[in-house]
Amino acid sequence: MGILDGKTVLVAGVTMDSSIGFATARFAQEQGATVLISNFGRALGITRRIAKRLPTEPVVLELDVTDTGHLDGLAETLRGHGVERLDGLVHSIAYGNPETLLGGDFTAGPWEDVAQAVQVSAYSLKSLTEAARPLMGAGSSVVGLTFDATVAWPAYDWMGVAKAALESTSRYLARDLGREGVRVNLVSAGPLKTLAAKAIPGFEKLEATWDERAPLGWDNGDQGPTARAVCALLSDLFPATTGEIVHVDGGFHAIGA
Repeated sequence: MGILDGKTVLVAGVTMDSSIGFATARFAQEQGATVLISNFGRALGITRRIAKRLPTEPVVLELDVTDTGHLDGLAETLRGHGVERLDGLVHSIAYGNPETLLGGDFTAGPWEDVAQAVQVSAYSLKSLTEAARPLMGAGSSVVGLTFDATVAWPAYDWMGVAKAALESTSRYLARDLGREGVRVNLVSAGPLKTLAAKAIPGFEKLEATWDERAPLGWDNGDQGPTARAVCALLSDLFPATTGEIVHVDGGFHAIGA
């Protein structure tokens, strides 16, 4: 018997089988959930191919969180696939132009690119949650993925700002949806070798720091611990936890030097 038996979960933003989203979808299935995954545009074909590598091939939805048409039709699309209630929603979505917003030249970031990064990486948590809200109710759980935005990191630049916005957005959603019994939390993972990480110039500096300071050590090729934390928050094991950021980083966040 798994911790997600009988639950239906949408994991939004699954591109590669090396992603946290993919690892979350796999562990959720192993724990008994019915899983749907999504992507859009040119990446949708990749998502459909890697979906076959999951224990059970899931429904793959086309969903662009910046497209009001996709968002407005999400609940009906889910119903069309037999989903009458959505127990879990995973926000595994972020984007910032690596040529202008990452790499160390923070002051050069143009507003147009910053606005896109904030919309895709932070505002979309609200947009996606609102789109799925007609199918959610007491006991439903929204979980997003962040990278600790309480400090400034080498090379991360405007994506750090976008993640700070994401973290604040999650708290306000937790406040407003709590009256409906819907929980909203984030998981803050350490640096992992994902497609997103490869787009960050100088990301290896972060990885080196983790090797030195994480008390439990850190395997940057293992998405499993992060996926397990996401699924735990999706489950009924945390019925009174909302507005929280759970760190899955080998303890790095707790160590000053």
